[in-house]
Amino acid sequence: MIKAWTVDPQVVLPGQDGKKGSLFDQLEDLDLEPCLAKCKELAAAQPAAAAGSGVTQSAFVFSKPHANTPEVGELIKKKFAEVGIKILSDGEIAGPVIDENKYIDQHYYSIASKATILKASELNVPADKFKESFGEEWATVVAEKRCFNAMDICTETGMSTGDLETKWNAAKDAGKVVKFGGGFYCGLVDEEKKLYTFNAFFMSMRGKFTAADAAVHYYVVEWDAGVLSWADFRGKVLGPTDPASAPAGSLRGTINADWEKLGLKAPPNTGDNGVHASASPLEGLAERANWLQVPVGEDVFGKRLVAAGLSEEMIEAWTVDPQVVL
Repeated sequence: MIKAWTVDPQVVLPGQDGKKGSLFDQLEDLDLEPCLAKCKELAAAQPAAAAGSGVTQSAFVFSKPHANTPEVGELIKKKFAEVGIKILSDGEIAGPVIDENKYIDQHYYSIASKATILKASELNVPADKFKESFGEEWATVVAEKRCFNAMDICTETGMSTGDLETKWNAAKDAGKVVKFGGGFYCGLVDEEKKLYTFNAFFMSMRGKFTAADAAVHYYVVEWDAGVLSWADFRGKVLGPTDPASAPAGSLRGTINADWEKLGLKAPPNTGDNGVHASASPLEGLAERANWLQVPVGEDVFGKRLVAAGLSEEMIEAWTVDPQVVL
C-alpha cells in the first residue's frame, strides 16, 4: 500500500460517502506525527478488497510501435504502481526480430494465418462460395497456382505492401473481396492474370510492427484479483479499444489526450491505440508463449490448467484461438 501511495493515487476520503481525492492533498503541510495519524485514518477508510485475495492474475502488455516512447513507458509504470500492478519483467523487441520470428503473425493468428503463415492452398476455402463469388473453381485456381497468401503474392509479383493495399482496396470497392468467415477474406487483386490473395489488409498492420525502426516494449505483470478485476484492468486501467471513448485516467485515454506531450507523432486511433494487454488469463498465457517463448507447462496460468486436468497439448492448441465445440 505504501508503495502504491508514492505516486499520489486517488483514495477514498474518510467520512465522505466514498468520495475520492488526491492522497498527497490530504497530507500537505502535516508534520510527522499528524501525517502518520492521517495515513492510518486514510488506510482504514480504503475498501476491504485492498487487503487482497491471495489469487494472482498475470497478463502480457506492450506499448505499440507508434507509442513506444520513454514518456509512454513512464506513464505505464506510474499507472501500474498506482493500481497495484507489479511489473515482473520488461524489455524491448525490435521490428526485425518481430518479423523474423513472426511474433505479430502469431499474435493475430486467426487473421495472420490466412495472410502470412499458411499457404493459400492449405486454407479451408469453401469451394461452392468461391465459385459463386468469382465464377471459377477453387481447385482450378489452386492447380494453376493463381492463389497466394498476402506475403507470398508480394514475393511472387514484386508488389510492395503499399501496392498490395491499394489493389486490395480497389478490389474491395469493386466487389471483388469476399468474406468466407470471421477474419477470413479473399480478394481478386489482379483481374488480368486472375490472381487471388487472402487478408491482404493485415500486411499494413504487420508492417507497423516489423519495420526496421519499429519496436514494442513489453511488460509481464501480475496483480491481486481481490484488488483489481480483469474487467477493470481492461476497462479502467487500459481503456476501451477506441481511445476516444476511454476514461480520462486510463492509459489509452491519457495517451489520446496527451499524445503530443508523450512523444507520439500522430494522434491515436482504434488501431494505433497506444497499448495492448491480454484480454484474459488464457490470452496472457498465449502471449507469453509467443512473444517470450515461455513453455506452456512452465507458465503461471499453464500450471494451473494442467493441475485442473488439461493436457499441455490441448493448452498449446488453444493458444491460437481455435474454433471449439460450445
